[in-house]
Amino acid sequence: MKLPVIIVNFKATQGAVGAAAVRLAKICDRVAKQTKASVAVAVQATDLAAVAKAVSIPVLAQHVDPVDLGSYTGHVPPRLVKMHGAAGTLLNHSEHRLPKDVLRNAIRKARAEGLWVCACANTPADAAAVAKLGPDAVAIEPPELIGGTVSVSVAHPSILTRTTHAIKKIPVLCGAGVHTTQDVIIARKLHTKGILVASGITKAKNPAKALRELIAGL
Repeated sequence: MKLPVIIVNFKATQGAVGAAAVRLAKICDRVAKQTKASVAVAVQATDLAAVAKAVSIPVLAQHVDPVDLGSYTGHVPPRLVKMHGAAGTLLNHSEHRLPKDVLRNAIRKARAEGLWVCACANTPADAAAVAKLGPDAVAIEPPELIGGTVSVSVAHPSILTRTTHAIKKIPVLCGAGVHTTQDVIIARKLHTKGILVASGITKAKNPAKALRELIAGL
């Protein structure tokens, strides 16, 4: 994954699933090509294959389980998302937290399949613990700011500073409430290597414009 990066998490937002997921991913792909910025999208497992076929930017699975192919009803094997075009995965989001032993095994399985792994954390201490499990990047996201309009880089810049000081060898991404160019500029000045954003793009009236504004901060 080329850094700095903006990862757009589609979640299961009504305007970012099914055919809408493909349309939004194409917008992200077009803006990335026009600006030469590093942009990736994290989509639902049900949309992964269609989105991966439609765009050239990296597509991430929103979750994988620490299992191989086999008798695992309801699980998401890393090998399967790789087969369907995933370049990586997003793990341990605040909306899908994992016990540390499960997270460790999921990271190992995903990386063994050649997937790039971004693991989320909700505090600097949690981020330091998650970093020790071996992901490629750690995204710090205070849960109380997720989905809001106040960025962690503005509301609690010390959270980013404490996280980047605690994690030296793994890139740190900034998430939660990011929606303006200034949010990104501040996050970058605090030594983060990118942004994890959801509603700032998925719920924007003009997603292309919103993404361009974030890219301007890189």
